[in-house]
Amino acid sequence: MPSNRPDIRPQLGLRRIINVSGTMTSLGSSIVVPEAVQMVDGVLTEFVEINELHRRACATIAGSTGAEAGCITASCSAGITISAAGCMTGADLSRIEQLPDATGMKDEVLIQAGHMVYYGAPIEQAIRLTGAKVVPVGQSTFVRPYHLAGSITERTAAAVYVISHHAVQYGQIDFVEFCAICRARGVPVIVDAASEYDLRGFLAKGADLVAYSAHKFLGGPTAGIVAGRKDLVRAAFLQNYGIGRGMKVGKESIAGTIAALEAWGKRDHAAVRAREGGYLKLWVERLATVPGLRPSIVPDPTDNPLDRLKLVVAAAESGTTAWALAAALARAEPPIIVRDHEVEHGHFYLDPCNLHPGEAEVVADQIAAVAAAIRGQPSPDLADLRRHQYEALLAWPDRLP
Repeated sequence: MPSNRPDIRPQLGLRRIINVSGTMTSLGSSIVVPEAVQMVDGVLTEFVEINELHRRACATIAGSTGAEAGCITASCSAGITISAAGCMTGADLSRIEQLPDATGMKDEVLIQAGHMVYYGAPIEQAIRLTGAKVVPVGQSTFVRPYHLAGSITERTAAAVYVISHHAVQYGQIDFVEFCAICRARGVPVIVDAASEYDLRGFLAKGADLVAYSAHKFLGGPTAGIVAGRKDLVRAAFLQNYGIGRGMKVGKESIAGTIAALEAWGKRDHAAVRAREGGYLKLWVERLATVPGLRPSIVPDPTDNPLDRLKLVVAAAESGTTAWALAAALARAEPPIIVRDHEVEHGHFYLDPCNLHPGEAEVVADQIAAVAAAIRGQPSPDLADLRRHQYEALLAWPDRLP
């Protein structure tokens, strides 16, 4: 494995994994951009007035997104929580201290049934932390405008719209129409755009608040960004004096997010796309020669400007299954962590966005080698693999064999 760069992971007793899964929180999300690393390093040894630093971040977020204002919190999930809370309390500190007791407040938050996703935790829980009641709209694969309009009552505080590959990608209300219906009834729309590259489009099309992850596509430190209407951003920010206190963010994450946003605006996105395209081309050429593996390049399902490699594992020809190959790659040396949320359908994905120089070649070599090594071996049962993952989680901090 090529490595001319310092690598602190062995010092911490951690494996030197290669991440082709994507900007996943469970893997540390992303490679933090140098500008953010420098900013974090510089601010860590200094005292700052946190609310003034937040005010500086507000201006940067507004400039990057076209929003009236913005604030930073612990994560995008925290951003959803404080956004919903802000829609319930406004800037009333008495009500902010009252939550999660929502007595006397609008306390219902609407979300399409097909958007009730799990991203490491249920999105409904991020909403319920405020004391609000989650009101599903429509059915998981069939939602129409009348479902949304009929769900709005005098108790509706906000509506949440999820942009994610986890959400159902058909049978949902179009984003613009969703916003229009809510706006006509005075209901603020909160968008979960954790991994979305579009910093301006959702607000321009009618959203009132949008929550992003700073630590995913932006390459910042762990944090969440809330952008939108000034009154609602203010109300969300003020949750730091209530339920948002446990979601507070440190000076390093605020300053690092400022740097990451500024770097995003200067990034040569075409060059990044060309580099990632080179990795994908390499993988297609190399893996097409491996028996039973069928690589193809596919676009991002939510229209981010990126592609991934879809690797179909034809069991009859490869002598193994997609889940067996993914699991074996994760155990290999070096470990290759693939995007495996659809392995039961006989394929997984390789995401090129988090690679260090030289790692794309290692990925191709390792997949070919591991596929050959396990060819013809009995494939583990997928249910057993998932059961073991569940049991290992419950055993933490002990390690299962």
